[in-house]
Amino acid sequence: MDVMRTCAAVLAAMILAGPARSEDSVLEEIVVTASRAERTLAEVPSAVSVIDEDALQLGRQQLGLDEALNRVPGLFMQNRYNFTQDLRVSIRGAGSRATFGIRGIKIFIDGIPATTTDGQGGVDDIDLGSAARVEVIRGPSSSLYGSSSGGVISVFSEDGPEQPFAEARVTAGEYDMQKYQFKAGGQHDRLNYMLNASHLSLDGYRDHALVDHWLVNSKFRWDFDEDSDLTVIVNSVDSPVADDPGGLTVADIATDPNQAAPNNLLFDAGESLDQQRLGLVYRRSFGEAHEIRLSNFYVWRDFETFLPLGPGGVSAFDRFYFGGSGQYSYDGELFGRPNRVIVGFDADSQQDDRQRYDNLGGSRGPLTLDQLEEGQSWGFFFRDELAVTDTIGLSVGGRYDLIDLSVDDEFLANADQSGELDFDEFSPTVGLTWAATQELSLYFNYGTAFETPTFTELGGLASQLTTDLGGFNNVQAQSAESFELGARAHLWDRVDLEFAAWTMQVEDEVTNVVTLGNRGFFENADTDRQGIEASIVADLIDGLVFTAAYTLSDIEFDRFPGNPAFDGNKVPLIPEQQFYAELMYRHESGFYLGWDFLWVDEFFADNANTAVNDAYLVSNLRLGHEFRWGALSLSPFLGVSNLFDKEYNGNVRPNAFGGRYFEPAPERNLYGGASLRYSF
Repeated sequence: MDVMRTCAAVLAAMILAGPARSEDSVLEEIVVTASRAERTLAEVPSAVSVIDEDALQLGRQQLGLDEALNRVPGLFMQNRYNFTQDLRVSIRGAGSRATFGIRGIKIFIDGIPATTTDGQGGVDDIDLGSAARVEVIRGPSSSLYGSSSGGVISVFSEDGPEQPFAEARVTAGEYDMQKYQFKAGGQHDRLNYMLNASHLSLDGYRDHALVDHWLVNSKFRWDFDEDSDLTVIVNSVDSPVADDPGGLTVADIATDPNQAAPNNLLFDAGESLDQQRLGLVYRRSFGEAHEIRLSNFYVWRDFETFLPLGPGGVSAFDRFYFGGSGQYSYDGELFGRPNRVIVGFDADSQQDDRQRYDNLGGSRGPLTLDQLEEGQSWGFFFRDELAVTDTIGLSVGGRYDLIDLSVDDEFLANADQSGELDFDEFSPTVGLTWAATQELSLYFNYGTAFETPTFTELGGLASQLTTDLGGFNNVQAQSAESFELGARAHLWDRVDLEFAAWTMQVEDEVTNVVTLGNRGFFENADTDRQGIEASIVADLIDGLVFTAAYTLSDIEFDRFPGNPAFDGNKVPLIPEQQFYAELMYRHESGFYLGWDFLWVDEFFADNANTAVNDAYLVSNLRLGHEFRWGALSLSPFLGVSNLFDKEYNGNVRPNAFGGRYFEPAPERNLYGGASLRYSF
């Protein structure tokens, strides 16, 4: 698949076949922060998608980000229904190796990182009930954000409205799903505030899938004056129970898709966590040209998981993660042309006090590993954005990262496994934008990226997967080089089009080679990646919006030193094609109806390309109405998940031991609820 040639042909066709230039029609000005500063979407030389509040919240069950983010091309998500493993996210294939958590993608919540120093992220503390916007950067972002080859997902919470309010929301559904939410916010003098608290309980479609999840998220902004403010984010999550039903074989599913894997029952597989996050973001502008931003954050996490295996089958750690960042931006001129310069730094530190124990039928057994894992990271970045002409923009940037990972072995029964690894990387990028017409904007970018292994991935194969040796194995950091061409168009004041074609070569990609229980083991391999992404958002008639997104991916192993027979095989867990479509109707009376479809092509579940997950089409429906009586509003809603009752797997575990790759998704199921809001 010659992606770049296809891209050039499509872009040329868009220019030649596009509508005549109109003085009244301009490319829609959506403001994003992808370049660590506010820019319109047309000015950003990379693929960026923005998801608004209605897509995230309106009539949603709010179990996972994938409910709204399936509309983003290039993004593939699984595992909404297994809270033990967290949502599994990949962008352009990056992140597909993860057996739990999120790899290769930087996660931010209100500007505070939810990805640790060693590169492991999670979304269990993302508050969908108060999420106002999500920005997704698709493609390497190391030049701005450090270690990540897939991109960035940045979640922004709601600000309090000028008129204070209080709102209660109740959702109930099949499989004993219950979610209770309270939200309040407003503006009082110089203080803007938003507070949201929720509790989710869910028995699950399968046996041994109970979830009990409490979440509190709050954001306070104090405006010192028109030029400066301080935002404080306080987030707490308590999930005492998240059972893991485990993966099944094809034969298991044919017998009973509801069942849990036998070992998951025997060893009481699941996890519990308790986490608190405190973040502070200070902004100050000096006139119209200068601005500084400073941030500081602290995260405390207490985690324990029981894996479906005996030796070393209980893993627990206490984490303290903290850091900060600072950046300065200057809007001026260079050679008489508008120019913006951004310079800054990020620094963070991660300390995990980790132990492993034997799993004795769901109870802690003898200690098998005890080590202190520490990560230190320093990153220094710059970016220059020059308006070369009235229609051509040039962006040049780079980042230098220093990352130190160390392990202090405190369990010496199997010898001292202490070790230390240092990484230093420079990641450059260059991008061009061209406003071909007022309706059409084109861009090109080149960038490199790197990605360190996480502490878990550095744990190694450890004596045929049965002994916890700790320390580090020989997994190396991966590096990538990427080229991308893209286009954005806003036509007839009611149609938005986006197109991107990209190619990426990855050396020493951290690759899953086997999954035992929820525990993965990794080696390095080179991969060759390329793809095409397209999306459309069209206002068909007043109130009726059509959204569609298409992804074509060709991602394969170029070189697999650990098993040369895999050379040329497809990288598992990445569908070659994916298509999403939605019709959303909103009437001025307050009624709304949304109907979406997601088709996912078949994909392999293992490196050998012998296990296949079948293609599937799943559809969902949501509707509701908002009734207003002065300051009081009532909004009942109803939803149907898996409308056509299709049999498909909601999650696939890569290279799973014993063929237990598949986790069946729920059958057709209903949910409904209502929110009651009062504005003071």
